[in-house]
Amino acid sequence: MMINLKDALLDRFLRYVKIDTQSDPESECSPSTEKQKNLGRILVEELEAFGLQNAEMDDFGVVYATLSRNSTKTDVPKIMFCSHMDTSPDCSGENVKPIIHENYQGQDLILPDDNSQVIRMSEHPDLKHQLGNDIITASGTTLLGADNKAGLAAIMTALEYLAKHPEIKHGDIKILFTPDEEVGRGTENVDLKRLDADFGYTVDGETLGSIENETFSADGVEIRIHGVSAHPGFAKGKMQNALKIGAEIIAALPKEILSPETTESKEGFIHPTDIQGNVELCKLSFIVRDFDESGLLKKENLLKEIVEDVLKEYDNSSFEFMVKEQYRNMKVVLDNYPQVTENAIQAIKRAGIEPKLQSIRGGTDGSKLSFMGLPCPNIFAGEHAFHSKLEWVSVQDMLKAAEVIVNLAIIYEEKA
Repeated sequence: MMINLKDALLDRFLRYVKIDTQSDPESECSPSTEKQKNLGRILVEELEAFGLQNAEMDDFGVVYATLSRNSTKTDVPKIMFCSHMDTSPDCSGENVKPIIHENYQGQDLILPDDNSQVIRMSEHPDLKHQLGNDIITASGTTLLGADNKAGLAAIMTALEYLAKHPEIKHGDIKILFTPDEEVGRGTENVDLKRLDADFGYTVDGETLGSIENETFSADGVEIRIHGVSAHPGFAKGKMQNALKIGAEIIAALPKEILSPETTESKEGFIHPTDIQGNVELCKLSFIVRDFDESGLLKKENLLKEIVEDVLKEYDNSSFEFMVKEQYRNMKVVLDNYPQVTENAIQAIKRAGIEPKLQSIRGGTDGSKLSFMGLPCPNIFAGEHAFHSKLEWVSVQDMLKAAEVIVNLAIIYEEKA
């Protein structure tokens, strides 16, 4: 039903990905990079052009807006759609050159600015479902930014469609565009009172038709090893090198299980992400993931036992073990609001797509929003191979995501 907006969607997606919005995990500012606001300002202008109420970006780079209800029903729930504006710090997002591969026929996609970067169907099986579609990639030296600018483009296209078709009745539709999702701070400054929504959906998923109502539960762990420093020329029997102790801890981690490279499906992991230090002090950073909080605790206890076992050989050294909660499995909240997931499944079916109810081996803004009081599963945006130079998305999948958003607006109004 939205095919007439295909060109509009493509145009805005190509414009969005050319804007560098990479976030910075080392920054203590909000947003972590000011350049994210460059996209935020453009989005506010477009939202205002569609006639949305109160479209604005706050000092933290969070964008809010409302498409006011046109339904005569007074009890239609206020639904929110959310995507994030930043791109991952894992791969450059500067000077993105998007390339459109029209009418894809299964061939290898060799990216022109680095011919070693090749997107092959054998390595990206979802391409089997894209024959005849238009695939967008970057040029080989950057990520594309479909994560999550595909979601932005889908939401904006759905809003344009609703604005052009006032005969479609809907309640208040709330818009939330966040910075810094990729560095775990997407909801840090979100004002739920200002947003004023009853239920929400992040549009940040992968495969066509997917809806995700479950995420990892996540903690961060920092271990500080306090060694014993001595002059290396006179260190025998005295020095206990904190950096070498830290390396032993990492080497003692299980090799066949409990790591990202050895797990899948509902299996959790312990993942070292950083090591830095010197003879006297070494800092180790880990992320710990599990779908169940008891599993999370077991993994953290195992990690602590490994540290204690290694330190037994170093009588004058000590350690600190600090756990910081990052986010929790949103299914705990969403199970209390089954209609939120059910309505998304129905909206996907109305778009002629087979729904795929899935779990995320990761997290979204929806994880934290759910625990903040706004139940918020995740629906597909069509993005693939995110955080890499091989990232790709299809125009047709983004258009279907926009159609699902419109269907959700309709369904909530119908059921009120």
